[in-house]
Amino acid sequence: MPPGCADGVTGESGGGPIGPSVADRTHGLIHTLFAMKKLRILALMDQDLMPPDSTDGLRDRQIAPWKMEYDVLASLRAIGHDAAPLGVGSDLGVIGDAINGHRPQIVFNLLEEFSGLGSYVPFVLGYLELMGQAYTGCNPRGLVLSDNKALTKKILRYHRISVPDFALFPRGKAVRRPSRLAFPLIVKTAAEHGSVAIAQASVVYDDDKLKDRVEFVHDQQQTDAMAEEYIDGRELYVGVLGNHRLQTLPIWEMQFENLAEGALPIATDKVKWDQRYQKERGIKTTGVTDLPEGVEGGILRLCKRVYRLLGQTGYARIDLRLTPQGKLYVLESNPNPNLSVGEDFAESARSIGIEHHELIQRIVNLGLNAHAEQRAE
Repeated sequence: MPPGCADGVTGESGGGPIGPSVADRTHGLIHTLFAMKKLRILALMDQDLMPPDSTDGLRDRQIAPWKMEYDVLASLRAIGHDAAPLGVGSDLGVIGDAINGHRPQIVFNLLEEFSGLGSYVPFVLGYLELMGQAYTGCNPRGLVLSDNKALTKKILRYHRISVPDFALFPRGKAVRRPSRLAFPLIVKTAAEHGSVAIAQASVVYDDDKLKDRVEFVHDQQQTDAMAEEYIDGRELYVGVLGNHRLQTLPIWEMQFENLAEGALPIATDKVKWDQRYQKERGIKTTGVTDLPEGVEGGILRLCKRVYRLLGQTGYARIDLRLTPQGKLYVLESNPNPNLSVGEDFAESARSIGIEHHELIQRIVNLGLNAHAEQRAE
């Protein structure tokens, strides 16, 4: 089967296998044609994260900032594609000029921000759509919904999916906790992903600390803040691939083996990105093997439902918490998660035999399929 074909994937409608429609068969043909063809690919990335041609002589901490960009380019080239990187800052014209000059069959989107803001990335993708340019990853509508954490929770709650209780604290307004919102609470930026601004001090137990932390987020991140109910439980991640027919990757878990006394098991900025701290504290992510019978299937079905409700395409990672009592909460959905070799998404795929180069090819195929469908409509 060519890379990217998700055969026998099940969906919510009727609970059974989704048979191959005319669109699916057309998509399969596109998969086959493009998987065998050398493509011109333009990889969009932050101008400060342009990787060198080689990592020889560099230490892990030097490689870390642009490791994803390097790994994706390396896999694209290993497959045989003509992959060219483009560093992007705040000028859409640079992108347009590069597309007109390189004539890529697809743009591989690795942008996490544009002009310094993550919330501007959907507009870049809208620009690509206006140019009639295929691209990888989530569409602009899905990005807008997922990047607004409060809106995400409202949508999921409307559809009776369990999310932590929360309140939004806009910049420039007084911090007043709704009486229904009970401590402990964890305070986050309402817009950024990747555990930005999350630390042990983010978990607060009284109104004074809540006010302090909300103001910290306002000042440091220049975004609205959100306080949500702290859920004690296991931190789970599920990767999802697809546009219409979805494939879930094995459930992954963040494990905390040697936390400092009094520290809570939360995915802080340090836990996610500081490799020395990870080693010191025995923090790792690995596949889950000990869930109660029937729980795994329920989690995977829930993640597909979340992905669809938020209008996501391409690929995403759903973050969840499972309490000791067996209750499942959706924390957030992260479209276009980190694709570095060794990170959760790629390792989960690798655990079922999808090596990094094949994962990258599948993402390319999904982008081509979405573009072909859009043009057909």
